[in-house]
Amino acid sequence: MPFRRLLPLLLTMTAALSTEAKAEPLVIAHRGASAHLPEHTLAAYARAIADGADYIEPDLVATRDGVLVARHENEIGGTTDVAQRPAFAARKRRQVIDGTSVEGWFTEDFTLAELKTLRARERLPELRGTAHDGRFEVATLDEIIALAAEQAARNGRTIGLIPEIKHPSHFQQIGLPMEDRLLEVLAAHAYTREAPVVIQSFEQANLRALRRRLGPSHPNIRLLQLLEMPDAQPGDALAAGKPTRYADLMTPAGLKDIAGYAEIIGPWTRLLIPVADDGALGTPTSLASDARNAGLEVWPYTFRPENHFLPMALREGEDPRTRSEAGSLAEIRAYLALGIGGFFTDDPALGRRAVDAR
Repeated sequence: MPFRRLLPLLLTMTAALSTEAKAEPLVIAHRGASAHLPEHTLAAYARAIADGADYIEPDLVATRDGVLVARHENEIGGTTDVAQRPAFAARKRRQVIDGTSVEGWFTEDFTLAELKTLRARERLPELRGTAHDGRFEVATLDEIIALAAEQAARNGRTIGLIPEIKHPSHFQQIGLPMEDRLLEVLAAHAYTREAPVVIQSFEQANLRALRRRLGPSHPNIRLLQLLEMPDAQPGDALAAGKPTRYADLMTPAGLKDIAGYAEIIGPWTRLLIPVADDGALGTPTSLASDARNAGLEVWPYTFRPENHFLPMALREGEDPRTRSEAGSLAEIRAYLALGIGGFFTDDPALGRRAVDAR
């Protein structure tokens, strides 16, 4: 079986960590249980909590009237039915976001009341179908916090929130900065004044500003620096005309700098363990150990169960839509052996199984 090819890798990494006591890794519901229900909907978050997620993740964007809502991007043509609404046809436009020209409908052009008339759609219909399209509203951050508080009380366990501030430089440039508003919403709810919260961003400047703003007075709030492809640039670096790339953030010096304002890094999975030419997981990079040496936790993204997202050696058959649960579990376990402190998954039930089986 192809999973046997993982065994030497698992044994090597586990042995390297044998002298360290590791806390239970956290299962983070990536946009809710998005392998089963349209992402960023209250239904997807409720399913994630029922499936054992420790944290739920809302990506945050702003409406024209400054309300924080959960959408993967501020462009909503692919995740709502806005394209089928004649009343909003004229709002389709093109703009540059983080150096990329994007065409569609944008949350900043809609009030919350207008967005609430739309219905969510599956972002990956070619893999996950459309059975749930049209059933769910766009959710606000306030509604997500209220859901987490209700579910925490019902289940007798704390559920953390890990909001991502999407395109912060873009929203600052158009007069809708999200950082202060996020802190205001968190402070307005008794639940998020105590429950664990991790604020994440692909940019640095807003995390640095949040660190200064938070100081020691918000012990329940931590910060996470997201990392993507080495040659890509953070949006704030692009906006400022700086040459900084994610590769610079992943050097020992870059990681030490991150540790000055954040507690956690969130790298793309393949930055930790790349896929080898034969389609199996390859040799781990030094990023996880370098981050720990800098005093940072490592919470990679994103584990997904469909063949399309898995290394060739972990797939079941050739159909990209097929769920390879055994392959997904094997992939997660390989990364758990690196000593990660948490991980983002579209299927929290599988993530829970991987952690609980250790």
